[in-house]
Amino acid sequence: SFAPNPAGYDPHYHYQLAIDAGLSAYAAPLGPLEAGADTFAGQIPTILKVNSSNSLSTTKDQAVTGSVADALRLGCSAIGFTIYPSSEYQFEMMEELRELAEEAKSAGLAVVVWSYPRGPMLDKTGETAFDICAYAAHMAALLGAHIIKVKPPTDALSLDAAKKVYIDRKIDGKDLAARIKHVVQSCFNGRRLVVFSGGEAKGADALLDEARAIHAGGGNGSIVGRNAFQRPKEDALKLLASMIEVYKTKA
Repeated sequence: SFAPNPAGYDPHYHYQLAIDAGLSAYAAPLGPLEAGADTFAGQIPTILKVNSSNSLSTTKDQAVTGSVADALRLGCSAIGFTIYPSSEYQFEMMEELRELAEEAKSAGLAVVVWSYPRGPMLDKTGETAFDICAYAAHMAALLGAHIIKVKPPTDALSLDAAKKVYIDRKIDGKDLAARIKHVVQSCFNGRRLVVFSGGEAKGADALLDEARAIHAGGGNGSIVGRNAFQRPKEDALKLLASMIEVYKTKA
């Protein structure tokens, strides 16, 4: 992940990039936050990602790698947790989330849920289908998330039952902004914050077009990873500044 921009091997680089860019928060697993929490204390809100996977895994699951106690010790504002709706392990993940979310809320921490559908009943197209993204976002809201992160939905429809309803009710999915609007609606009619993944590495123009559609559809922002830290810092700061301007404009 960091070979395209070796400065990224240093956890302090990510803290400083987020601070210099003026971002709303910095989310990371336990190790990177521990490496910089004392140096950057109070400079940016942080989110401890309390479960994680890796590129060598063959299962649609994540290990719990952090705790609410860790988040409090590191001065975090929230915990983050990934669920995989459709995975064979989805219910175990949801139960892990329930326990961690209850503890986090009792300590005054917000709960951010990454809801990424994947599993045996979904192909690659289905993972980002319009109906599936909306359903996954709604699941995260049902589980008590304050902030919900999903991938930007495509115009594909996956579930047969959903296809019938979406077509009969003429649910608008003609462009990304319309699909974003429906995903936000799925999260308690906009009563929860909804942010969207930056996804695979892509050009600045594509990222900005995506941000414009998210903003136009009522989405609350983007969580950007490799599209920022794999670029040279000067390029990353320019890109992030442009994205911030998109979100600050009147929708």
